Amino acid sequence: MAGPLDGILVVSLDQAVAAPFAASRLADAGARVIKVERPGGDFARGYDDIVHGQSSHFVWLNRGKESIELDIKDADDAALLETMISRADVVMQNLAPGAANRAGFGSAELRERYPRLITCDISGYGEEGPYALMKAYDLLIQCESGLTSITGTPDSPGRVGISIVDIAAGMYTLVAILEVLHERNRTGRGKGINISLFDCMADWMTVPQMFVEHTGKAPERVGINHPSIAPYGAYVTRDKHQVVIAIQNEREWVRFCKTVLGDESLGGDQRFKTNSARVAHRDELNGIIGDVFCSLDREAIVARLEDARIAFGNLNGVADLLNHPQLRREVIDTPGGPVNVTANPIRFSDDQPAFRPVPAIGEHSNMLREEFAVDSAPRTQKRHNG
Repeated sequence: MAGPLDGILVVSLDQAVAAPFAASRLADAGARVIKVERPGGDFARGYDDIVHGQSSHFVWLNRGKESIELDIKDADDAALLETMISRADVVMQNLAPGAANRAGFGSAELRERYPRLITCDISGYGEEGPYALMKAYDLLIQCESGLTSITGTPDSPGRVGISIVDIAAGMYTLVAILEVLHERNRTGRGKGINISLFDCMADWMTVPQMFVEHTGKAPERVGINHPSIAPYGAYVTRDKHQVVIAIQNEREWVRFCKTVLGDESLGGDQRFKTNSARVAHRDELNGIIGDVFCSLDREAIVARLEDARIAFGNLNGVADLLNHPQLRREVIDTPGGPVNVTANPIRFSDDQPAFRPVPAIGEHSNMLREEFAVDSAPRTQKRHNG
């Protein structure tokens, strides 16, 4: 089944997480994605070897692509890459700062040669400013953006447990590419896109920034609690389960007091009557809720929460997620054998396209070298400059 982006050609000089994430999702949507790997392959192939001898990150982020090994410093390989780009709709890269420009594949120059081309550069800090030439990785940006300062426990900051900065950048990249593809349908011209990891996380840090600007104080680290909504966190039951509850408005608070805590008077208690008051008296509030929860087993607490129509969840581990009744999974082929992965979060009203395989290093090199032989370049130049 053809996807929404069937007929779109993407040439991606990608590595690690951010650009591969965006490119893989374009492939999921039906685009043809050629992954240009340095000799020896994307270094993310070596992050670990836990999935049939393959990297978990690589398997997750590179399905549906064709892989070719190229040394873009080599004249013949550079000419081959130029030919592929001349036929492409989108070129994206997240190489080290300045690497694409030094190799003769700067975005502005490519768009001059091929006006319909959409280029996308992903970097740590963008093309301007004092940090422009700095290398950047996920944890470094988590720290630079202040994310780690509001994550963790009161005693210690913490890293978000997934590559959240890279994933955010990949998602912004995907959205931007789709926007420009749509615009090109009207204008006939491509456009350059620049995404920085720092900008993406700075955007996601807007609410903490507002707290500092307007109160002079950053949100506190409160573990499995929300820093500015209460009660919104985890509480231990008598049988040692942790149940996470979320009160979003005063109607829910009143129902919670009456039906779950069994004390209707707490709903009008001035210490807890509004969310701001509850946050200010968080320790007292947690003590009251904790006493009730630890006196009952999880089953009884859940029954009360359901009766009061209060949102709740379980504090699960990864093993719990694997067995979660809502988890949808799909099998993809990899060079090491079939692998279960999470299904596409995007669901369509008609048939769902299946994930395509994960490529081996340079698996498609011979095919692509034949298809994009350098002597065919003039035909594609005419197409893009048409």
